[in-house]
Formats: sequence, C-alpha cells, structure tokens
Amino acid sequence: MSPLTIRPIPQTPALFIKEKKMLVIADLHIGIENQLQEQGLHVSSQLPQMWYIIRKLCHEYQPKMIVLLGDIKHTIPQTPFHEKTQLRTFFQELSNLTKVHVVPGNHDGNIQWYLPDEVILHDSDGVLFDSLGCIHGHRWPSESVMNASSLLMGHTHPTVLLQDRLKYESYESCWVKTRLDPEKTKEHYSTFNSQLELIVLPAFNPLCGGMAVNKDGLMGPLNTIINQEKSEFFLLDGSYLGTSKTLQNDE
Repeated sequence: MSPLTIRPIPQTPALFIKEKKMLVIADLHIGIENQLQEQGLHVSSQLPQMWYIIRKLCHEYQPKMIVLLGDIKHTIPQTPFHEKTQLRTFFQELSNLTKVHVVPGNHDGNIQWYLPDEVILHDSDGVLFDSLGCIHGHRWPSESVMNASSLLMGHTHPTVLLQDRLKYESYESCWVKTRLDPEKTKEHYSTFNSQLELIVLPAFNPLCGGMAVNKDGLMGPLNTIINQEKSEFFLLDGSYLGTSKTLQNDE
C-alpha cells in the first residue's frame, strides 16, 4: 500500500490526507467558555471562529470526510441546555458539508444524543482507515489500531515550552511526531507496528490549555510506551524545533 501524504495545514491546527481527501481536527471543546465564565473569566464563544475556519478548509480542500478526534463537547458530566443546542446545530451543519466521523474522547459522554443519523460514531479505542489509525488518546488503542502505519491522536493539547537566554518562558501550540519504544510496547500489545508513526494534533479550540510536551510528555497511556527523547516538535507555521533531547540541551 502506498504511503499516505499526511500534511499539517499551515497556521491551522488541522491535517489533510491527500490520498483519502480526509480532513482531521481534534479537541474543539465546544462550550469551554461557559466553564471559564464560571471561574470569572469573561470570554466569548470560539465556535463562530472555529466554524469559519472549518468552512474555509472545506471550500479549499473539498474533503470527502472530516474525522473529529474527540472532545468535541466540553462540559461533563452534565451538558447544559445551550451547549446541547450548539452541538446539535454544529453536527447537522457539518454533516451538510461532508461525511463526518467521530472518535469520542473523555469529554464526549452521551455524544450520540447530538448526532444526526448520517454521522458515524466509532469506538473510543480508535478506528482504522486502511493503514491510518485515529484515536482520541485518553485510553489504550485497540491492537488493530496499533498495527497501523500512522496513528493520529488528540487529547494532549500539545504546546512546547520555549526559554530564551534570560530565562523568559513562552508556550506555543505545536505538532508532535514520535515513535514507539518497542520494548515498552511489548508489555501491552502482542502485535503492533514497531515503525508506527504517532502524530499528535494541536487543540482546535484556542481557549484550551495545553501540556508542555517537551517537558511533561504526552497525556494519556501512550506516553508510557513512546520514545520520549526522539519526539519531534513543529510549530503551526511548520517551523521545526527539534527533539525533546535537543530542546533540553538548549535550555
């Protein structure tokens, strides 16, 4: 099978897989502003801006499908009425654009209540699109998904911690590309692709917090079986920052 062209879209936390005409995004956290407002932070909904970007991407790339890698909704365990309305409208309008696949995350309890019949809901341990695996990342992937050639994941909301010579720190959203540690992976899986490439997507909602992945690693169980030192980081503009090891040496 020919390798897939997995291309991050410049300046956008989204992937496009050319051969499959597939658009992939993760961690929309629709309704997160309601929680922030309860904490005294008065911020507006990011849904209109996210909608604008999604429609623009669909117009430019004409995807045959959109894959949502979980945490589409935010509030748990109970979903407020206005968030339910936002979710139903979002999924209906999105399914009017193209085929929609949902891989549920840890914030997506009862997400099936808000999906039109034409939206495909997958298991939370991931799904395979031929040789491409997709998961949210909060639980162990199925063994079949671990035999993919590439695995796309959300959940972490990755950022990279940068520090200048004066010790001033900044956090920037980033992409992570990493591989498995075969010996550690054998402890959890009897079969897997030892050359599997794991790509972690930035959160689509800019209000989401993030983990400094060059310092704290990934969120979720896969963090225990990846090769931490060889994880590579890229900014949203495509800039290559290096590996965990080189970034630590630069501090």
